[in-house]
Amino acid sequence: MKIFKLLLLFVSINAFTQNTQTIKLHFVNQQTKLPIGGLNINIAKNGLAGVTNESGDVRFENVPVGRFEIEVSSVEYGKHIFKELLLEYSKQVDLTLELQPVSQELEALQVSSVGTRNTALMSAESITNEQIMRFPATFFDPARLSMSFAGVANANDQANNISVRGNSPEFVQWRLEGVEIVNPNHLNNAGTFSDKPAAAGGGTNILSAQMLGKMDFLSGAFPASGYANALSGVFDMNLRNGNNEKYQHVVQVGLLGVDLSSEGPISKKSGSSYLVNYRYSFTGLLTQAGVNFGGEAITFQDLAINLNFPTKKMGTFTLFGMGGTSSNEFTPDEDQANWESSKDLSNVDYHGRMGLVGIKHTIKVFKNWNLRTVVANSAQESLRNQYSGNENIDYDYSARNYTSFNVSASGNIGKLFALNAGVGGSHQFYKYNFINSALRFYSLDNTLVQPFVKISNRYKSRFNYNIGFISPYYSLSGSQYIEPRLAASYQLASKHQVKAAYGLHSQGVANRTVFEQMEYKPSRAHHFTLGYQFDLDEKQSFYTEVFYQNLFNLVTFDSLYVSTLNGTEIGNFTSGEYYINQRNQGRNYGIELNYRRYLDKGFFALVNATFYKSQFKAFDNKFYNTRFAGDYIYNLTLGKEWEKTSGRILGVNGRVNWVGGFRDYSIKYFDVDQIRYVYFDVFNPLLVKYDDYFRVDLRAYLKRTKKRGSETISLDIQNATGRKNAGQNYYDIYLNRVAQRKQLGLIPMINYRWEF
Repeated sequence: MKIFKLLLLFVSINAFTQNTQTIKLHFVNQQTKLPIGGLNINIAKNGLAGVTNESGDVRFENVPVGRFEIEVSSVEYGKHIFKELLLEYSKQVDLTLELQPVSQELEALQVSSVGTRNTALMSAESITNEQIMRFPATFFDPARLSMSFAGVANANDQANNISVRGNSPEFVQWRLEGVEIVNPNHLNNAGTFSDKPAAAGGGTNILSAQMLGKMDFLSGAFPASGYANALSGVFDMNLRNGNNEKYQHVVQVGLLGVDLSSEGPISKKSGSSYLVNYRYSFTGLLTQAGVNFGGEAITFQDLAINLNFPTKKMGTFTLFGMGGTSSNEFTPDEDQANWESSKDLSNVDYHGRMGLVGIKHTIKVFKNWNLRTVVANSAQESLRNQYSGNENIDYDYSARNYTSFNVSASGNIGKLFALNAGVGGSHQFYKYNFINSALRFYSLDNTLVQPFVKISNRYKSRFNYNIGFISPYYSLSGSQYIEPRLAASYQLASKHQVKAAYGLHSQGVANRTVFEQMEYKPSRAHHFTLGYQFDLDEKQSFYTEVFYQNLFNLVTFDSLYVSTLNGTEIGNFTSGEYYINQRNQGRNYGIELNYRRYLDKGFFALVNATFYKSQFKAFDNKFYNTRFAGDYIYNLTLGKEWEKTSGRILGVNGRVNWVGGFRDYSIKYFDVDQIRYVYFDVFNPLLVKYDDYFRVDLRAYLKRTKKRGSETISLDIQNATGRKNAGQNYYDIYLNRVAQRKQLGLIPMINYRWEF
């Protein structure tokens, strides 16, 4: 009997040992980025407590795996709760968390914050790797996750192009480690009407979610901390550092492809580390699973790396890079009896590649200041060739290269103010060719320099603010602006806040047609936002924002109802008699309603509704709906998890997305001498309104811990109802009539993930 009890005890201890892992936390001041010592850290679920050391670090060993949350408290920093965290047997949790000091006047309010927040007080959402892995049908792409946020509408299922608050997807900016980069997406022609490369989207992000650290998505009135050359949304990505103590690896295999990741110490003595990730697509497996890509052969692969080298006296150096290639080749059926549309009349080959390399350096200076320097070079090249036999029907080559930099200092000024100031910018080179000839290249380059200053309150109080300006200079047009930015919030009571923000923004026109044939001049916009937030408790909140965006300095087209706010895919109307040297306006305004429940007791919810208008002013000085004026966006995302003491987690969640139909021009045609001429009726406003977009996504997953590591088996179903949403209208020369392209149908995605 005693032997049996001892054996049972041994098995229990062994099981417990196999299902525990380490949590490492590092806390820094949100303003200065310097470490915070003396914080009280509690993980109530496991009865663990600790205090951060002078380096801002605290460590917990042998923590049972599973969901957990961290409670942080101190006299100076108040109380904060970080939710939606997951500890798995195969991987240590290593987090860097930011806090802002709290003034004494807030003690009576018992102020606490939940989760991570951007320094922007409004119109900002933080995206975590855990959310990307948990939300349905993201396909591990942060841009697709953003489609669950208020004010964001997907332009087409085939890609992650998004319209933010009624703006064109061309106005979105991508950043990495604080600098602007070229479009970091595979298959950047996917889902566009013309099948030509998009400025800011594509089939999927080249950077795997396994590389991402803190990522912010901003949708308006950006703060004056280096955000320039953008009019709508900003994806601000940061890489995470690899584990500097233990080697950890991930193998992920699914119908999308294979994803391999490895991280670990380079030198345990110095604390240096590496993180590397490689992906290769298996879209052919999706075809075998019944997904119809219309006869297209799609492939992509990418590689990303992040090397971190801390030193004792010279600060921390980080080398990072990423690169990828993609292709999409369409070959019509050899049997013409199977042809169905004009697409079958020719071959189409698309090839694209993107690369980036950069270096980052951070160092503590003057005792309480932090100096951060980033330099990166990113480039993208794409080629689309449409041909039939030896006849070239359409040829399109484009290339971009950005050399970007950012130098900033952050610290405190006395007892009241925090300062973030510096200068950023980029040299942007563009090259295009529309005919397969070396004699027909177009090229141009623009240097953007943007000094900035942001001042905010050092201590969080009833009244919080950030105020400053950014002054971008565009060499191509010789334009320089002073763009004020300010935001403020006031805490009415412990659960109620009111907020307001304003920003003046500009962006060099991203579309190449405008560059080639118009007088170049950046488009500009005033952003105004008012908000209210009601925190029901520590796990759920309601918040709303009213926004108004006045766009100006836009090109005008005489006698045409055309605007750059509609995108410029439908044709070239920028030359000859139609373009006039005049600047006009556009406007987007509406209201966003949000309810969020953080993952707590196995349940989470994100519910929002957006009601908005998107309009442009034409040559007749009247406002008309833009292409992206869907009028309303509804999102409902719900999920439930069942967690066992062994660390096994079963989860089921779903998302319902309902977006008002976008607008388009009517397609007209006439016959002359038995020749049919087809055109978009740009002599009238966008009179076509597509049917509403409706999609249901589902996800089920099982996480379990074994001796060999942690396993996750998941099934995502995009568009579970199989609804054929409208894509675009076009004239089909094979059918000899106006037809409509549909978006993607039901897509199943089975995935297996092994972490060890």
